[in-house]
Amino acid sequence: MSNLRVAMVVPTYNGGDVWKKSAESIRNYFSGDVLVIDSGSKDDTVRIANEMGFSVTGINSRDFNHGGTRNLGLRQVASSNDIVLFMTQDAILNDAHSVESMITMFEADEQLAAVYGRQIPHDDANVIARHARHFNYSDRGYVVSKESGKPLGIKAVFMSNSFSAYRVEIFENLGGFAENTILCEDMLFAANALTAGYKVGYVADAVVKHSHNYTAGEEFSRYFDIGVFHQEQSWIRRDFGGAGGEGKKFILSEIKFVLKRQPFYLIQAFINNVAKFLGYQLGKRYKQLPLSLSKKLSMHKKYWK
Repeated sequence: MSNLRVAMVVPTYNGGDVWKKSAESIRNYFSGDVLVIDSGSKDDTVRIANEMGFSVTGINSRDFNHGGTRNLGLRQVASSNDIVLFMTQDAILNDAHSVESMITMFEADEQLAAVYGRQIPHDDANVIARHARHFNYSDRGYVVSKESGKPLGIKAVFMSNSFSAYRVEIFENLGGFAENTILCEDMLFAANALTAGYKVGYVADAVVKHSHNYTAGEEFSRYFDIGVFHQEQSWIRRDFGGAGGEGKKFILSEIKFVLKRQPFYLIQAFINNVAKFLGYQLGKRYKQLPLSLSKKLSMHKKYWK
């Protein structure tokens, strides 16, 4: 049994039925303190959290910020914990071993700043969403420094707060998550951690169910925001490199995956990929667009206020 003290923070807003499943999985498979930061839910999200015995802090929905809200949660539990886990309201823990695997990683290496776990698709995931999880989350874990992560390129700094864990001491030393980024506060932290000489990792046997059946419009908006992030944080690609042909590999893999299972989804996959490409390219050029148009194209509209 680990001697590290561990808490969990979960931001919520109108979590719906999937939050109930997520909350039940947390209660079943995690024995530490759980803090929910709720942004003014109007459904049963807070009631479910209370029934599960979680602590709840409420904030105004207009004050939600991907990095800032998580910083708030970590500050509230930091004094009595060594590690803080983050989950999203739509991620469902697979088993108790998943949390244990993450914590074990920190015991093995004091320079390890953060790790993220494997995501498998929800039961209702369509074939496109299933392939995305199949391609992006392998069955091989790793721990890298800036030097050892060079062969991975920009993938060395990939991090997902849908299921992740951070060492509190290093997190605070690095100033926590950025509060002025449109998304990818987790990736930005990982890049800062590697640059500062720490390590980050991926735990393949720490598993949650988490996926999205995005429409082409949603993919466009999501990749518009990713393009904005990469434009604003261009130093990450400069210092860590690009994806090294991953886009082409992804498309070829997706074609094979979809053809084998549900070939009639190929047209939708093609449309989604075109939407991703266009959204990303426009996002990288957001400074040339009117502010009102950027806000309209973006998935995270509060960023543009």
